[in-house]
Amino acid sequence: MPQRIGSAVTGKVVQRLAAATALDGAPVVTLNVPAEMAEKSDLVTYPSVNVYCEGIANELHEKFRSFSGKVHMAIEVRYSQDRLEGLQDQLELYLDGAMGVLNTSRGDWADGMFYGGEYEVSIGPIKKGGKNFIQTAKITFEIGVSRN
Repeated sequence: MPQRIGSAVTGKVVQRLAAATALDGAPVVTLNVPAEMAEKSDLVTYPSVNVYCEGIANELHEKFRSFSGKVHMAIEVRYSQDRLEGLQDQLELYLDGAMGVLNTSRGDWADGMFYGGEYEVSIGPIKKGGKNFIQTAKITFEIGVSRN
């Protein structure tokens, strides 16, 4: 049951992000892999938006449901370019787009899912990688789920 819940919530988040024009065509994928490892594959492109489930908590708030709790989600935005100048500004454009999607997605998501609107953002330091330099930002948030 928890695997299907995590996948179902991830699918809903991807669906909302993929439909957003604010992300300017950046590919939205369901992948939880460090940037260093992703670069060793031929699949990586920049900017990238990775969506994944970080954890599932069945808190049994509703007595007769098999699952009523929270799904901890993450949206990780990665941006890379060949110069340091303007790198964080470009990353923040995509980050703002993802936050905008969350801001307009408060409420009932159907299928027993609900988003309250809270999220937390962390922005990592610039590192060597990608097209020369890479920077990553991560948005974490919770989706309430109530299912039989």
